[in-house]
Amino acid sequence: MLSDVMEDYLKAIYTLQTEHGPPVSTSDVADLLSKTPPTVTSMLGKLEERGLVTREKYKGVELTAEGETVALEVIRHHRLLEAYLAEHLDYDWSEVHDEADALEHHISEEFERRVAEALGDPEVDPHGDPIPSADLTPLDADDSTRLDDHDVGDSVVVARVSDRDEEELQYLSDAGITPGTRLEVVDVAPFGMVTVRVGAGDREQSLPEAVARSIRVTPVTDDGSEYGAEVEG
Repeated sequence: MLSDVMEDYLKAIYTLQTEHGPPVSTSDVADLLSKTPPTVTSMLGKLEERGLVTREKYKGVELTAEGETVALEVIRHHRLLEAYLAEHLDYDWSEVHDEADALEHHISEEFERRVAEALGDPEVDPHGDPIPSADLTPLDADDSTRLDDHDVGDSVVVARVSDRDEEELQYLSDAGITPGTRLEVVDVAPFGMVTVRVGAGDREQSLPEAVARSIRVTPVTDDGSEYGAEVEG
């Protein structure tokens, strides 16, 4: 049986692979998990011995098929728990991440099944992140882009936001910027502020570059739809 810490490492590696592609550097894993590089190196060696990762000297680490399956199971638990806490226990979306982190390693497969059934087998969590299916099929490649990569005049729809910073999530909630919200980039300041028009009205919101970087978006086509699907303002 794997320890909670081992599962955390596999989940972190999967997250980094999704964002940047493999191989994942030791320093990136250390930064994400707030660990020292020597600690990470030691743990990666243990995961390699178990056949969960492969390592290439000076390049980084990559999940094996078995390691990816374990990571997907932990991620499925985490995101289902986030959705359940938000929908059935009235948690704010800024509060669910830490609670799900504490519970994700300790629920049974039957509990997971019942949570999924109670939620109607959702495809995404409250932050817009995709929930792996029950058969743990690898997730599709993410075709969203970062908000801070867009130019003035671009119209986009929020696909998902990072769940790692509670204060940031509260800030976005107060600004009305959640998955499904339509945004138009109206200004990109040279010192790092991105100003967007929120929804169909005239309300504008200025976002620090670090916050804009945490928002993943998809484009709106000329007919006002997102890849042909109608969106709400």
